[in-house]
Amino acid sequence: MVRHLSVDIETYSEADIKRVGLYRYAEDPSFDSLLIAYSVDGGPVSVIDLYADDRDDRELMQFYDLLTDPETEVHAYNAVFEWWCLTTWAEYNYIPLDREELLQRMRCTMLQGLYCGYPAGLEAVGTALGLPQDKQKLSIGRTLIRTFCRPNRSGKRVLPEQEPEKWELFKQYCAQDVVTEMAVADRLKAFPVPELEIKRWQTDALINARGVRVDLSLVEAALSVDAEVTGKLQAEAAALSGLANPKSVQQLSAWLDDKGIATEDLRKDTVKDLLAGDLDDDARRMLEIRQELAKTSVKKYQAIQNAVCEDSRVRGLLQFYGTRTGRWAGRLVQVQNLPQNHLEALDIARELTRKRKTEALRLIYGAVPDVLSQLIRTAFIPSKGRRFLVADFSAIEARIIAWLAGEQWRQEVFAKGGDIYCASASQMFHVPVEKHGVNGHLRQKGKIAELALGYQGAAGALRTMGALKMGLTEAELPEIVSKWREANPRIVSLWYEMENAALNCVRSGGRPHLVAGRIRFKMVASGEDTWLLMQLPSGRCLFYPQPVICPNRRGMESLQFMGTDQTTKKWGPQETYGGKLVENCVQAIARDCLAESIDRLTASGHDIVIHIHDEVVIDATNIDRLDVVTEIMGAPIKWAPGLLLRADGFEAEYYRKD
Repeated sequence: MVRHLSVDIETYSEADIKRVGLYRYAEDPSFDSLLIAYSVDGGPVSVIDLYADDRDDRELMQFYDLLTDPETEVHAYNAVFEWWCLTTWAEYNYIPLDREELLQRMRCTMLQGLYCGYPAGLEAVGTALGLPQDKQKLSIGRTLIRTFCRPNRSGKRVLPEQEPEKWELFKQYCAQDVVTEMAVADRLKAFPVPELEIKRWQTDALINARGVRVDLSLVEAALSVDAEVTGKLQAEAAALSGLANPKSVQQLSAWLDDKGIATEDLRKDTVKDLLAGDLDDDARRMLEIRQELAKTSVKKYQAIQNAVCEDSRVRGLLQFYGTRTGRWAGRLVQVQNLPQNHLEALDIARELTRKRKTEALRLIYGAVPDVLSQLIRTAFIPSKGRRFLVADFSAIEARIIAWLAGEQWRQEVFAKGGDIYCASASQMFHVPVEKHGVNGHLRQKGKIAELALGYQGAAGALRTMGALKMGLTEAELPEIVSKWREANPRIVSLWYEMENAALNCVRSGGRPHLVAGRIRFKMVASGEDTWLLMQLPSGRCLFYPQPVICPNRRGMESLQFMGTDQTTKKWGPQETYGGKLVENCVQAIARDCLAESIDRLTASGHDIVIHIHDEVVIDATNIDRLDVVTEIMGAPIKWAPGLLLRADGFEAEYYRKD
């Protein structure tokens, strides 16, 4: 009979976990375990005080027996933390505890909440679910964690005997976390995470724990070069403007205003627009300096340096189920939004940076911060004696939306290996379009249309994607929208089919509605909770909690549900529509294709170290082959008959864009 062990632990480390990540945190020499709270099969919570003078080690051994019992499932909120810290604690104390075996029995309640459409934090999900106050995470916890889990402001550790009353309260807090975790699990028990997704979570934990090696000499040199360049630019700006702090938006805006240059902000796009206008030499140079100093990606070098472990690897870069669609999110270095590299002779740029040849970099490449920004990818390197195989899906979202909508002409383009931007322009303007050939100027319109309009976007979406900066005029935008929609009638129909199916499902109280023969909407309920479910071709579902139909700003019926606002990060009502539902669906299917590839690549013995959007990076041995990797990724998927996938790739001595 399977037993359920619910666990929460409290730990101490001088390393700031938010800054350095779990793995560097637990590796720190100061790492220590403080409390272990646990419950067996939903029973009363016990707390093991690892600092108690009168601790009964029999209880600790009882907990250990449960933890190592192959018939026991171990539940925790953000279970990777408990998994890694418990096994690290056992290792430090010479206690046998098989890390991979334990992972196979771990179950993450945070994952269950994310799967059902709720926010990540234990306190946040408790609030979102409206748990009774006695079942919610104690808000005093932050204060207690600051007291016992990290050094105080003087850099010293506070021990239990120094604050005995707070320590007793801390033990209650630890126990309450187990109570809250069990309450969340009980509330969502009608909708467990599918076993396949649990296995993928476990694979993800192993990929994160494997980590990726980094070129520390390059990282340290890049930070040194950046400090040198930044110092010189700031000194030049101060001398040029007379400002006490030329980095201050307020001071620089006022200085520009005195020169007759009015601006509401100094964001990247605003500065770029100002530089395109007529400026005197001083104003132009000040804005150029502002532009150079704004290369925030240089901070990623610092993030790498903070998080790197003793073996020169950075771990924990990916968050499983980091978005509503189930896609991964970036952590620490945020590999999901690394700057692209367009420099020629990357090897030379890397070598000059490593040797701190700042002036040579400036002479050859121009703005040094831009060089450092483009080199950030190259800080990730293979293990010694290995190389990277980098492979990604080709135009996967465009392929999925064509397959889903049944837009046949697009399917034919992909079947023949054609250029979707040229084909789209040709379909829109009814003339042949070839890249760098006949009517090649129209490809740009096809490209911007493809990037902006697939999810019910209109002229505003084209502007957001930079249509005007690509040379298109405001007058051209409505025509591009109408021609793209005329060329893609099945995709347009899909938007409205998706919205009507969702609305009708909510309106009818749950009668299932099928879209495009592949997507099923249904309503489900458990106690006081209701969800609209979008069932994907893979069988996985997207959850929309507490759906209702409300009038939108135009007075028309629209679907609302409870979710996390992407701007405010607060839980509250969110409005959606057909194009957004299609976007959710397409991105979720793309995620499932990537997950399927990760399954296959892992099963075939390939060591994935990171993956970014639709791209995987493999730490390859001398027997791994790129053609095998791309073949695995491009292979048909059983649950998606007719979906034409293709993957391309390259080999590299460091990570980069091809």
